[in-house]
Amino acid sequence: MRRFLPSLSALQAFEAAARHLSFTRAAEDLQITQSGVSRQISNLEKQLGVELFQRAGSRLILTDAGKKYLRDVDVMLNQLEEMTIDIVRGRKADSSLKIAGNPTFLSRWLAPRLKGFVKSAPGVPIEISPVSTDIDFQTCVTDIVIIRGAGAWAAARSVELFPEELVVVASPDLISPMQKLNFLDFSQIPTLQNSTRPSLWLQWLRASRTEHSGLIQGVRFPQSDMLINAAISGLGLAVVPIHYVRDELESGRLHLPFGAGVRSSDSYWIVFPERKMHNHHALIFRDWLTHQVRKEFGMPPVMTE
Repeated sequence: MRRFLPSLSALQAFEAAARHLSFTRAAEDLQITQSGVSRQISNLEKQLGVELFQRAGSRLILTDAGKKYLRDVDVMLNQLEEMTIDIVRGRKADSSLKIAGNPTFLSRWLAPRLKGFVKSAPGVPIEISPVSTDIDFQTCVTDIVIIRGAGAWAAARSVELFPEELVVVASPDLISPMQKLNFLDFSQIPTLQNSTRPSLWLQWLRASRTEHSGLIQGVRFPQSDMLINAAISGLGLAVVPIHYVRDELESGRLHLPFGAGVRSSDSYWIVFPERKMHNHHALIFRDWLTHQVRKEFGMPPVMTE
């Protein structure tokens, strides 16, 4: 028997019109004419035998039947799109190992090392994405999150990677590498600020016990990566985690005018949502990453289940 199914074009027209509550905007979305959208929906309503929209002048209002139908159609179209993408890329989206973290950490620390994991586990598809510090581990789709904090998150298990160490960095164009400082006058030396971590300078000053004067001020940046690039250009001093700038320190593009770094109150952690604790690919990645970190930092290996 022939299935009792509306055309895909009619369903797309209905979903777009319902989303915008406008035939005109739906037509722009679908790149067809407004009359084409109206005709598709009129044919759909005739086929179903129910009214999906009420017209109040130029306004569209979804009927109760239209609201219910929209929920089901939206799910079906999303599933169809996902199935189509899976066919194109040759695998299902949920077969990937989804790793999330701070964007600067991902680009400056993880990405240069990720080749080692890909070589050791060539059959594991990986998807990398940024994450905010207020991630909800009960609802997130991520398998593993690498995040800075104190080590306690609801609905998650964590393994410490390494403690955070803060340093003040400067370009040789701003301060000579031969010049070592033990006093900081904020009114005389330009400094840079991290707007997402506004207390970094205070943390470093307290931990390093560096004497200082003047008001903490300067150009503010939303990400450590931008802050580091500005410091390289000579715009000012910056407080950053040392693991972000090891290459720049080795190459001489940045140096440490106040000497060695100090510990912050945070560490970097690899965190699992509890409901994904037994994801095979995630466990492989966890073991590889903890081994990599302990080898680099000269730390003893940790025991994992």
